[in-house]
Order: sequence, then structure tokens, then C-alpha cells
Amino acid sequence: MTAQDLWPVASEPVRELIRALAESMLTRTDEVIDDLTTASLVDPRYREIAEDPALAEADARVVTTRLRVWLTSNIADPGARVVPGAGDEIRTYARDVVLRGLTTDDTQSWRAAQRVAWKWWLSGCFAITSDPEQLQELIEISGNSLTAYVDDSITELADHVQQIREELAGGSQLQRYATVELLLQGADIPTSRAEAQLGYALMGPHIGAVVWVDSEKDVGALERASEQVMRACEARTRLTVVAGTTALWLWIPAKHAPTVDALVERLGRRRGVRVALGRPSAGVAGFRATHMDAVAAQRLLARLDSPLPCVRYEDVHLVDLFSADVAAADRFAADILGDLKDASPDLHRTVLTYVDEGLNRTSTAERLYTHRNTIDRRLARIDELLPAPLVGNLIEVATALRLLRVREGR
Repeated sequence: MTAQDLWPVASEPVRELIRALAESMLTRTDEVIDDLTTASLVDPRYREIAEDPALAEADARVVTTRLRVWLTSNIADPGARVVPGAGDEIRTYARDVVLRGLTTDDTQSWRAAQRVAWKWWLSGCFAITSDPEQLQELIEISGNSLTAYVDDSITELADHVQQIREELAGGSQLQRYATVELLLQGADIPTSRAEAQLGYALMGPHIGAVVWVDSEKDVGALERASEQVMRACEARTRLTVVAGTTALWLWIPAKHAPTVDALVERLGRRRGVRVALGRPSAGVAGFRATHMDAVAAQRLLARLDSPLPCVRYEDVHLVDLFSADVAAADRFAADILGDLKDASPDLHRTVLTYVDEGLNRTSTAERLYTHRNTIDRRLARIDELLPAPLVGNLIEVATALRLLRVREGR
């Protein structure tokens, strides 16, 4: 007797119930997937995945694909064993896990997602029939199917991870990433040895950068974009670490970060490429700090769902500090700005430039290429729109406007 012979076969009425449930759940996959993704990233051991936009997106793609495969398979052949099947999403996720030195040996994340999926499915079971015999058969067969599917998916991922580890064993990228991780964690590693392993000077100035794409189809632009970021920093060398299938980490030996306009001009029309820069810093501590800045800027864009292609942490660090709760930050901006929130971009730009220029109206006019009288009229109009005068709320108004600009991708 084979294992397949032991697989329970659903009666025709229960097959129809499974098909109907799968079709219903498929129409609500966005709701279910939100719950599944949240559950899969709750475990503290998966925090690095949850906090990295590229890894979190890869994880979400795996969750989405796996759920839809199980549901569509139960529409086509209700109650039958579902084979996970190799897919691009799982291979990409496995490669990201290996490149980032993470582990998938622990299955808590998968089991958490399984429990959420089962909760949704079980609720549907009790809603679709009240017949005790049908309900028992429905729960037994579908529960068996879901459990086996998750088990097989975990095994498939582990096989992919092992295969990729063997392919990359001893590779320079893994060695480089391991050294960088030690530095970022503050490990006691001799500077000279780390410099030799990285081929990069740690005691000089650094600008950290994260360069990433939102879609795997654009990964070919990553290296070319990284070269342009380096040139925008007026440097000739860079340290590059592969941080996953869709992201690179850079360290550039430069003292001054380029403007966002300069970055955008350098990148040109490279589709889907995005860049986050840290503040310039020096030494081993600066190597760590500027990278953390760049990562924080990348996370900020993800948290605010911002379409901005380029961002410097020095421009948005206040926004980052108070926007951990996005809804609360939005309320803050609305309360502080009042009617100015929906005013023209020219008025928003005038406020930010006026603050940057130390409240000097003449230099504000020069930077905006307009007449001093125009600035006077705009500032008067701004005070009319604000709930309280600008002069007494400079930091609050400027921070609220910067939040708004990041949210809208301006």
C-alpha cells in the first residue's frame, strides 16, 4: 500500500463544498494574505525579514503564491494532495535568505501562517454546511490537505536553500557579506583584516546607500544604477554587497552626499530603480551609522508607501522619527497644516526654502528664482491658511510638509 492509497478521498458532496469554499476564499485573498503575512513575520527571529522592504516583499510574494496555488488546486481537484511546485518566488526567496546569512531551519513562521489560513478556512466550513457528517469529512480532508501542503512547502524551501548554499559555498559575496555583518553588529574584528577581506578602507569617510528595484524584471539595472550613484558622490570606487535578488548595499568613500536632483539626473530613466542615501560619516563607527541611515530611509519609503525614487536620510530624519505610527503622523500633518495641506506646491516649496534659508526672504527669493515681493505675498497667504502663524511653528510646519512630500512622492 502506497502513501497515496492512504490519502482520504472526498465524497462528491464534500468535493463540491471544498470547491465552493476555495472559490469564495480566492475572491478574498487580499484580506487573507494581509493576515498571513503579518502572522508569518511576528516571530522575533524573522525580524530582519520583516524590517527589510525587499525581503518582506519577497516573503509576501511567497505567501501569496502558495495560498493561491492551494486554493486553485482545490477548485480543480477538491481534496487532492497539492504539490507546491517549483516557482520563481520560492527560488528568489531562498537566494535572498542565503545571501543575507539568514536561516529557515525554524518553521514557526510557516506554522503561524498555516494557523491563520486554517482559521479563515474553518470559519468557511461552519458557514457552508450544518450537516454533521459532511462537516466532519470536510474538516478532516481539507485539514489534511493544508497540513501536507505546508509540510511539502517547507521541505521544498529547505531543498532550495541547501542547493543555493552549495552553489555559493566559499563565494566572495558570502564572505564579503559575513564580514560586513560582523562590522554592522559591532563585533571585535581587526580593522586591517576587515579591510583586506573587503578591499575597502574603513578609516576614511563613507556614504552608505541602498539601491533596489521593486520588480525582479528590473534587476539588470542595479549595477548600472550603483555606478551612477558612485559618480554622483564624485568617487571612483565603492564597496558593493549583494543584499538579495533585488537590492545592493553600497559604501562610497566620499565626504559629501549629492543632492536628490543630482541623483535623479544621474539615474536618468532607469525604470524601477530606487536609491536611499545615509548621512556622510567616517571610520568604522561611521561605516555602521551611514548604512543604518540608508536602511532607515528605505524603510521609511516602504512604511509610507512612497513612490519617491531617491531619498537622503538627512532630508527625512525628522519624518522618520515621528512616523512610526503612520496614521498618527497623518493626523499630525493635517492638524499642523490646516488649509495649507491642500494648497499649491509653490506655497509648500516656499515654506521649506524659507526655513532652509534661515528665514531670509531675500535668499529665499533667489533660490526660488522669483521676486522678493512674491515671497512676501506667499508668506502672507501661508499665514492665512495655517491654523497658527508660521513663525511660531517653524519646525512643526516644515516637518509636516516634508512628510506630505514624501507621502506624495515629491
